[in-house]
Amino acid sequence: MAKIRVMDELLANKIAAGEVVERCASVVKELVENSIDAKSSEIKIDLLEAGTVQIKVSDNGIGMDKEDAVMAFGRHATSKLKNEDDLFHIMTLGFRGEALASIASVSKVHLKTCMQDIGTEVVIHGGKVQKIEACEAREGTIMTIDSLFYNTPARLKHMKSLYTELASITDYVNKIALSHPEIKFVLTNNNTTLLNTDGSNQLLKTISAVYGMDIARKMIEVSINDEDYSIKGYMSLPEIHRSSRNGMVTIVNGRVVRNMELNRIINDSYHSYKPDNRYPIVVFEIEVDPTLVDVNVHPTKMDIKFSKMEELQALMQQMIQKELQKKTWIPEVEIEEPTPYVKEEKPLYQEQTLSLNRVAETEDYVVIDDAEKKQISPLFQKKESKVVEEKKRLPELYPVGLVHGTYIICQNELGMYLMDQHAVKERINYETFKKKLGNPGKESTSLLFPMTFEFASNDFIILKEHFELLKNMNFDIDEFGMNSIIVKAHPTWLPKNYEKDATFKIMETLLEVEKNFSIEKFNEKIATMMACKLAIKANENITELEMEQLIQDLRNCDNPFHCPHGRPTIIFYSNYDLEKLFKRSGFDSPKW
Repeated sequence: MAKIRVMDELLANKIAAGEVVERCASVVKELVENSIDAKSSEIKIDLLEAGTVQIKVSDNGIGMDKEDAVMAFGRHATSKLKNEDDLFHIMTLGFRGEALASIASVSKVHLKTCMQDIGTEVVIHGGKVQKIEACEAREGTIMTIDSLFYNTPARLKHMKSLYTELASITDYVNKIALSHPEIKFVLTNNNTTLLNTDGSNQLLKTISAVYGMDIARKMIEVSINDEDYSIKGYMSLPEIHRSSRNGMVTIVNGRVVRNMELNRIINDSYHSYKPDNRYPIVVFEIEVDPTLVDVNVHPTKMDIKFSKMEELQALMQQMIQKELQKKTWIPEVEIEEPTPYVKEEKPLYQEQTLSLNRVAETEDYVVIDDAEKKQISPLFQKKESKVVEEKKRLPELYPVGLVHGTYIICQNELGMYLMDQHAVKERINYETFKKKLGNPGKESTSLLFPMTFEFASNDFIILKEHFELLKNMNFDIDEFGMNSIIVKAHPTWLPKNYEKDATFKIMETLLEVEKNFSIEKFNEKIATMMACKLAIKANENITELEMEQLIQDLRNCDNPFHCPHGRPTIIFYSNYDLEKLFKRSGFDSPKW
């Protein structure tokens, strides 16, 4: 008797549900994507108990007739692919035809849909059709999912907490709203509104609805394109960063995707403008010929592969760095004046519904644009814009003193500046070492007493493989017995009295980056490490002449506003802010 037989369709759907329907957010994702593909302009997601009790998705799309409404729950049933060639020209969000069948097999589904004034109602429990009949006509589709995983107790038992499930759904809806600003999205949980976008097709307004007005005011509009790719969207100012990569949203042909390589390029492009362990907020829309991408990688359809990845990475890096390098990023200290308390009746959550045009005029950055005078954004205008030379983005500063042997006080006609002398010297050293490492000379110092280092056998093998690299850096290096290395000369730019420590640190860095070794990564880490070692320390008093030299050297840097670790080198107090501090602003003060 044959042991192999075709699996029952209901059983196959439950197995597929294990991949397609991982949690409540998976159901919301599949239903919302169907609504978008149905050309909806308004989509509402209503949850009860974070979706564990009920998920209801309503849209005003094209709807379905009776035949399609029933067929939609069949396995591998889809209207989006007709032949094999269509798989290489996918422009819809859904196409696999697995989602509805999988969802229906592990929940109680109630569908109401209307197409051309004919309404259809379908009820399915655990994959079994309970009712198919005509109903009242309403343009679009309403899909209600009750009791998710009621017939798969193991999956139900291992669902996360309600807060975790709700956070996951909210995160997805936020991102899909960013990818389709032309659609009005409303998300509620237990009748409390969590997201409400206006569907005006203005991405910045959607960013404001998702992240808040404060973040939206600090986003920069960017765009770039070549023969294959077109990229546009918004990137945050260097001061805006998060502890996770979740704020980096990449959208390809209207689809929110996850791609670690793209995230790495975005984060690396901000290098030295922010702390290394923090991540920027970006929303980038990438338009590309569908034949150059493969979205059929995973059932969730969020993983994607590009056929010209290197070209896309270079284009994105160029776009971000060009924007960062052409502006002056000096944090401005804002002094808030105390306001008297006035009791007045205001509607709850009034702040969330304020017009975007009523934005406070205070800013955290003095932004000086290039000759194009391009504004940070069309909605959130900066209060001050000045044209400066490409390499002279730091204004003229005149040192007047030193506080605690750490902070240099400077002034000009605009106000007062505070500079962190350690961060300033770090930036100067960093750019100097980057240039030296990129174009090494032949200067080296011979040692009267050679340095020896002993390593584990596996580390020794890696270092031995990269001897040529160290020799190009002007190290006279060779083997010295079992698993040992001898250094007879080192480059002249190693920090004085720290030559052995610095040499060992360089070798350690080489071991750290060996897995994904690139000369750029290696030079980057070495330059950062050496810059810190040779920088002026805190509580170290320097002369006014040395201050002037520091400022001049900083003015010649490509990025004079941040140390290699992303900390600011300089902050600004405007004349107006100083007057407010001393209560001189707005008063008829005597002039003495």
